[in-house]
Amino acid sequence: MLVVDDDDDIRDLVMTYLASQGIAVSEATSEASLRAAVARDGPDVILLDVNLGSEDGFAIARRLRIDWQGGLMMVTGRGDTIDRVVGLEIGADDYVTKPFELRELLARIRSIGRRASGRASAAAATTGDTLTFAGFALDRARRELRTADGSLIALTTGEYELLVVLAEHPGQVLSRDQLLRQTHRRDAGPFDRTIDVQIGRLRRKLGDDGKSPRLIKSVRAAGYTLLATPQPR
Repeated sequence: MLVVDDDDDIRDLVMTYLASQGIAVSEATSEASLRAAVARDGPDVILLDVNLGSEDGFAIARRLRIDWQGGLMMVTGRGDTIDRVVGLEIGADDYVTKPFELRELLARIRSIGRRASGRASAAAATTGDTLTFAGFALDRARRELRTADGSLIALTTGEYELLVVLAEHPGQVLSRDQLLRQTHRRDAGPFDRTIDVQIGRLRRKLGDDGKSPRLIKSVRAAGYTLLATPQPR
């Protein structure tokens, strides 16, 4: 776990609490120290503040997502919906608004951590770990999505979990609330666009057109469904 915040008091408070809950945690105060910590410690989850002094946390997250696909939670002092949507569009798996309750923060971090690692061991114990559909191969043991020629498609934790849930329920319309509970272990708020944003990102990576979908279809006022029927391999 890596906490990235330039506010010494908040960073120390969060680190002390997480450590007391048995979480191995390191710290960073800038993009440079974040990069060094990622290379050194290989954290499974990063807690990234949107405002790092003169540095823009959104821009840092966008650059980070080019070559790092672990669990990413954005921390913001602004509760505007647009800020949350921007974070999700960049590739954040979740977000929390200051001031936050430490127990809720811990629950969200553990949820991201479970999504980042928990399903791999469960999938390894099943038959047909790899599901193939529409020229893609979804390997649930390695948590990888590849094209027909073997090229790797980089998915964030949230995107991967969303695709797995859809692939395990082909043809079934799943509501946003169902998808959010299964992938983020929480209920949707009245203006929560987490699933919509992640579906949009997933479609782009799959080369799917939301207006004329061949893979992921949106069902008005109902939710989303995977049109293809995955086959075990």
